[in-house]
Amino acid sequence: MTTTPVIKAVGLVKIYQTGGLPVPAVRGVDLVVEPGEFVAIMGPSGSGKSTFVHMLGGLETRTSGEIWLDGKRADTLSESGWAVLRRQKVGFVFQFFNLVANMTVADNVELPALLGGATPRHARERREYLLAELGLEERAGAAPGQLSGGEQQRVALARALANHPRLLLADEPTGNLDSRNTRDVLKLLGKVHRQGQTIVLVTHDARVASMADRVVSLLDGQIVDDAPIARLQRRPAGTAGDIVELHG
Repeated sequence: MTTTPVIKAVGLVKIYQTGGLPVPAVRGVDLVVEPGEFVAIMGPSGSGKSTFVHMLGGLETRTSGEIWLDGKRADTLSESGWAVLRRQKVGFVFQFFNLVANMTVADNVELPALLGGATPRHARERREYLLAELGLEERAGAAPGQLSGGEQQRVALARALANHPRLLLADEPTGNLDSRNTRDVLKLLGKVHRQGQTIVLVTHDARVASMADRVVSLLDGQIVDDAPIARLQRRPAGTAGDIVELHG
């Protein structure tokens, strides 16, 4: 029995117009991500990694091609349709945190769950669980501006996971973090992945990518390699030893 992919891209193309000239960023990319997979997207700056992942979540419009989420075509949705879909099924984590400055940490994390239809009690319980996992329980009443960069990124990750998204999209989530905060973020990513979370993550860091099930390499907007990571060559994902190995 075959499963329906969580996300599928077919011939995805993105062309920007710069000074009247077409500048291709993504050139006919095909990608299938199955339920529970952790896929790392790698490549040099300008290879189209972030543009591609933003298109998967409807934050960038595609020039052509198809995007399917849970077996339903999504690329033809309106902007409001994409907003509803993201609210229900997609969590985003960015390199820059994008927290709501005039809301507390608790409210930043609870809001997506409430918008997704969770009861206030469930949203609160989910927030308490995620903040505890990231060592931020005592910061629940703080404003984002009172947090360090690493703390803000951990809050952003908790927010992205608040509504139990079918797909977690992460664009360089550890790019601005020190080793301690990177470890905390990777620890939670490893844990939710083992619980069945589907993740597509953009990174420049081979140590971060080594946590994934497979690595997709982009160059000049095209996939040049798509290979699984041999599990026998690393420690069990998300264990303390794995984190030490990644950051040692």
